[in-house]
Amino acid sequence: MVAEPRAISELPPDIDVLFASATDEGHNLMSRLVNEWRVGSNRFDRPGEVLAEVRCDGALLGVGGLNVDPYLDDPTVGRIRHVYVYPPWRRKGVGRILIGFLVDHARDHFERVRLRSLRDPGPDFYAALGFAITEAADATHEVWLGRHTAAE
Repeated sequence: MVAEPRAISELPPDIDVLFASATDEGHNLMSRLVNEWRVGSNRFDRPGEVLAEVRCDGALLGVGGLNVDPYLDDPTVGRIRHVYVYPPWRRKGVGRILIGFLVDHARDHFERVRLRSLRDPGPDFYAALGFAITEAADATHEVWLGRHTAAE
């Protein structure tokens, strides 16, 4: 498998596959992603932000985004949001590729990245990728990127 992550500036035309799958699993993150995009409240277009997809042989395997953390008043903190990998592609490295892409992008823009993941196996997955557990009320994991942003 050669899965390729890339930044995208529009929702993928085949996002409905992930939307339906996530809905069937009882997740509302794809619904929030699509709804926020349609109303314009989150287009991943502020400085440092990115929406990414992972594809293999043209098939959409997963999506996820990086925003300035909306729960903090601090432009040096990013937040990974709306990450979803199509179930047949889980445990095949797609999530790792997607999160790696988002964290690599964040290194040029943020000092720290946070996220919230409560459902298994999410917490263990993020810990295995180097995210530390945080006691913050609005995040479960964070990773320090060891850099200073241009905003300083």
